[in-house]
Amino acid sequence: MKMNKFILSISVITVIFFCLGCNKYLDKLPDDQLREDEIFSRYDKVNQLVTDIYAKAKGANQPISWFYHFSSAAITDEAEGSSVEGNITNRYNTGDWSVNELPGDNGQFWNSLYDGIRRTNVVLQGVTKYNTPDDILEPGSLPMRIGEIYFMRAYFHLLLIRIYGEIPYVDHVITATENMNFEKQSFHTVVEKIVKDAEEAYKRVPEKWEGQNFGRIDKGACLGLIAQARWMAATPLWNGAATKGYTGTRKFESEYAAVSPDRWVKAKEAAKAVLDFTIAGGKRYSLFQKYSKTDFGDSGGQNTNKSTVPTRLWQMYYDMEAFKNEYVLFFTKYKGEGWFGDVYPPSRGGGSRQMPVQEQVDEYEYISPDGYGYPIYSEKAKSDGYDDANPYVSVARDPRFYRDIIFHGAAFRGGDNNPSQMNTAEGANRIGSNNATKTGYYLRKYLQEAWNRNGSVSISAPPVWRLPDFIYIYAEAVNQIDGPTQEIYDLINQVRSRSFMVPMPLATLSDKNLMDEYIKRERRVEFFYENKRAFDFRLYLEPSSSVEKAKKALFESAGATDTERSINYWKNNRSAYPKLQNMINGMRPIEDPNGKIEIGTKHYRMERFFVENRVFDAPKHYLFPILDPELQKSPTLGQNPGW
Repeated sequence: MKMNKFILSISVITVIFFCLGCNKYLDKLPDDQLREDEIFSRYDKVNQLVTDIYAKAKGANQPISWFYHFSSAAITDEAEGSSVEGNITNRYNTGDWSVNELPGDNGQFWNSLYDGIRRTNVVLQGVTKYNTPDDILEPGSLPMRIGEIYFMRAYFHLLLIRIYGEIPYVDHVITATENMNFEKQSFHTVVEKIVKDAEEAYKRVPEKWEGQNFGRIDKGACLGLIAQARWMAATPLWNGAATKGYTGTRKFESEYAAVSPDRWVKAKEAAKAVLDFTIAGGKRYSLFQKYSKTDFGDSGGQNTNKSTVPTRLWQMYYDMEAFKNEYVLFFTKYKGEGWFGDVYPPSRGGGSRQMPVQEQVDEYEYISPDGYGYPIYSEKAKSDGYDDANPYVSVARDPRFYRDIIFHGAAFRGGDNNPSQMNTAEGANRIGSNNATKTGYYLRKYLQEAWNRNGSVSISAPPVWRLPDFIYIYAEAVNQIDGPTQEIYDLINQVRSRSFMVPMPLATLSDKNLMDEYIKRERRVEFFYENKRAFDFRLYLEPSSSVEKAKKALFESAGATDTERSINYWKNNRSAYPKLQNMINGMRPIEDPNGKIEIGTKHYRMERFFVENRVFDAPKHYLFPILDPELQKSPTLGQNPGW
């Protein structure tokens, strides 16, 4: 795929920033001894600085490699990570992170994000101070560059509040003589400043970019940024925390304790602005609909999945049509063929770095004979024939499941109409063998199955935001304000239909809580492994939920050993596992002559098993700590609760 030259270009000028109080203003490379005034008196030099900030933003939030070569999925109930490269994600799961160290800093933590913010302020101050001229060849370019910088400043702050909560909003260049007594501002104050910067950006950037500029910030991305900030401000962590069991004491706790319906109104309006954004020719954004339900070819044009994974579900992360019409914000080509090797099963020479867990697998609904989708842990699933010993085909599951997860017995690789089967009971892919899965599952999402390590491949997915993000925000906000409506029922079903999934049951139209349950499950399924879950469960205070804690009590009483509990909890309660982020479970094959899963000459049934306990201390782990060196430089910041 040919992507634009702009995002791949590398700046020859860098702006260096190590802390809020750093006294470096504009470092100069040895081969470029230009003074500050010389830089900002030339459009081409300013343009290079803007390009460098794009690169900084790209590195600050890489969805499938948030921790170097690991996604944030492995610090959630989406996936388990292997122990390579410093055991990064497992250190979070064992509680081995502190005010002295955050493992796996990939440019997404405090210093790097404020570095990005300083770069934006340097440019905004410089172009004003020195009255930077516009581009001679393309007049009007400078105002657009300024708009992009306003967006980036807001975006870096959004990434900061996502993991730290209350922070200082820095809107000027900090000098060495400035008072270093920085103080946090309330989450909602920061959100308003993010919105203001995004609105400034919106005034200056175009509706849409084409050609070599495709991928730059446009008006839709600005609307998306506003909607994301408004939605975060409306969720329980920042809107009614005290009513959801939160016991922390943040600096501005009184602002978050009670529910403010107006915050949901603002989230609704902001998301609707994205959905309704119109340019010449119609709506700016639309769901990727290319390929029919009978197309099952992989990236090599072969049906290696036994007609279980529609081509559309592969290609929505690679086809340029998806990039142009569905993606609201994305950065190109941040992973290559090495990532494929990292996640492939051992039989394909892979390292199985991140393995889906049963908690995630259980969220993929099944297709009922009545034409609607239901969770496999519903009572209806039992009467419809769902069999936990044959969980993958006893009933048809959501097509996204077969696209995302490699399971025991799955058709995986091989020639047309003769795919091989995954076997987690024997051979290189056996559970627990070297580099093999610990959970009984392998990651399939984003894989190009025709790839054989004989050529390069680039990954530009997942995007940061795409259209379903804003459909779900809008639907949730409407449901919170007015309860379920036909409008949001239809919108959510459009996303499901795009993936060849059947609609939600009609009962969701008359039950606010049921609709909310379906919206949240849709987020988990649609955005699996897209760097959402690590923040979503925090925003919704799931580990503090009395409902989830009650599930944990039932789990503990279900047997003498953890695996007994894992099996019996399901049998006795037919409920999703507790969403407390304190354990994960898997599924293993048991050889059984009566088993329904046939591989070669053997038959298997599946059985749940316990994988590991994890550490998640609420409210401490809802926010990341500010590292001690930063607090020593500016003690007035104050630490986050529990650290």
